[in-house]
Amino acid sequence: MKKMVNKKSWKDFRETGLLFYINQILHVFGWAIVVNIENGEITEAYPARVKFRGFDGKSIDEGYAKVTKYLKNNVDDLLSECEEMEEEE
Repeated sequence: MKKMVNKKSWKDFRETGLLFYINQILHVFGWAIVVNIENGEITEAYPARVKFRGFDGKSIDEGYAKVTKYLKNNVDDLLSECEEMEEEE
């Protein structure tokens, strides 16, 4: 059986655009995952209640571009993982 969990850093998660994407969903409920960045490094991450709902247009464009690039670069692995799960059932 293959390893089911591969720990990643907050930096890795943020660079994929997935933090942006998940925060868009969380904003509907008045929540967000906040990351503090000092000297280019993420020093803290935590959930928070927020009053804002959504991002500005530039951030949305950049976020979706990151998510699209992540999907393009990882689609083969994602599909392979799905197929492996189906074979194990």
